[in-house]
Amino acid sequence: MEKLYPLAQVLEIKNNRVAEAERNVKRKEELLQKELDILEEKKRERDKVRQHKDDKLQQLRDELDGGTTSDKVEQMKQYLEICKEKVLVEDKKVAEQEEQVELAEKNVQVAKSELKQRRLEVDKLEEHREGWLKEYIKELEFEEAKELDELGELMFNLRKRRGY
Repeated sequence: MEKLYPLAQVLEIKNNRVAEAERNVKRKEELLQKELDILEEKKRERDKVRQHKDDKLQQLRDELDGGTTSDKVEQMKQYLEICKEKVLVEDKKVAEQEEQVELAEKNVQVAKSELKQRRLEVDKLEEHREGWLKEYIKELEFEEAKELDELGELMFNLRKRRGY
């Protein structure tokens, strides 16, 4: 009976589209996970640079508390400026990667939305197929009952002629 359903090929195509949409969601989720991993790595690098800057700042304070030459203090301040610039660069990398993560999250949402839509299309077609199948079975039962009635009538007429 499945082969008799007039929209069987359409249903098969829509099922294939659902499977493709599921694969697409999986790919997008894998890409999102990669972007999240990259973000975590960039955050670790940024935190490492920040910690280095904080260590150097503490070192400068210790030197100032202990008494040191102004040349050494000036050199340490210049190095601290370099460290601040590195922190800004790392912050910018983290911000850019966060944008990549947001984009990947949006792509996952779009893919999930598309999958949901494709599943709805298949569900509608499945409901149609079920309704069609019920109607088809009713028609078959009606035809069978009609044939049995005709057969019964023939048998009755045949017996009537023979004199039973």
